[in-house]
Amino acid sequence: MKNKDSLDTKFYLYFEKPILDYDQQIIELEEDGEKRGIKYLPDIRKIRRKKAIRLRKIYSDLDGWQVVQIARHFKRPIFQDYIDKTGLIKDFRELHGDRCFGDDRIIITGFGKIGNVKLMIIGQNKGRKTKEKIECNFGCANPEGYRKALLKMKLAEKYRVPVVSFIDTPGAYPGIEAEERGQASAIGMNLREMSRLKVPIISIVIGEGGSGGALAIGVGDRFAMLANSFYSVISPEGCAAILEGNLTKAPEYAKVLGLTSKKLLSLGLIDDIIKEPLGGAHRHHQRTFHNVQEYIVRTLNELNGKSLEDLLDERYKRLISFGTDSIKQKTKKRLH
Repeated sequence: MKNKDSLDTKFYLYFEKPILDYDQQIIELEEDGEKRGIKYLPDIRKIRRKKAIRLRKIYSDLDGWQVVQIARHFKRPIFQDYIDKTGLIKDFRELHGDRCFGDDRIIITGFGKIGNVKLMIIGQNKGRKTKEKIECNFGCANPEGYRKALLKMKLAEKYRVPVVSFIDTPGAYPGIEAEERGQASAIGMNLREMSRLKVPIISIVIGEGGSGGALAIGVGDRFAMLANSFYSVISPEGCAAILEGNLTKAPEYAKVLGLTSKKLLSLGLIDDIIKEPLGGAHRHHQRTFHNVQEYIVRTLNELNGKSLEDLLDERYKRLISFGTDSIKQKTKKRLH
């Protein structure tokens, strides 16, 4: 049984103070009941109902900055969690290297199964603990990572295996070494080659989706986001630093960047939103994995029913429709 003092207050985001209060009340009742030999089950159930109602209310009306905090929550499942033994992806066999420079550990690639479907899996790993985060550049990949991803996608194409990419990055690594090794050309090459890869491609933002670092493994037939992830041309902090020279303005820019899944779906820039458990993915990893699996299996069944010619034609039309009247019409139909 948890002790009130053992509650990790860092787990609760700044707008979740009422939820912390409810959890503290529950623990107090459990502790008191154990001391006195009394069971407060009706009272505890009542508090839990109130907690669920409050959580639902909070998470139904999030602003951009709140979504950013949820997407970066230290307990939110990162890609490594998806490929662990208790995660979403089974029988994962990692593939290394770009046959050019090295093996970037930020982008992980390999064959695996989701449900009973064999797939090429591409994912960005941010690391969990501080040391691992530093080693992973906090999820910012080098050009060899993007070249590795493309090489493995080409392997998938050869064997007619669908590709699923998991996006979770603040952006591509901006260091001079990355630029010297061709960061921009590596990203550009991925955009071109993914647009014509001859297998179905599904991309999912599971946390952060930042700039070209996200785009480089995010071109395909379907683009989805977990409900409390975000996808943007730049991070709120980066935007504030460039326009204001003041990081304290980041919350304001998060609200106007239009980076939430709901906003992007309304603009027709993404195809689907994958539901998260009540209170966010960090509160229940397994339910999150289940929802992602359900989406991937359902979407692949739809894409596998198309001829290769139709698949590539629809992908091309989808990509060139961004910013045009056709996407506005598509969005109106979706919203109605």
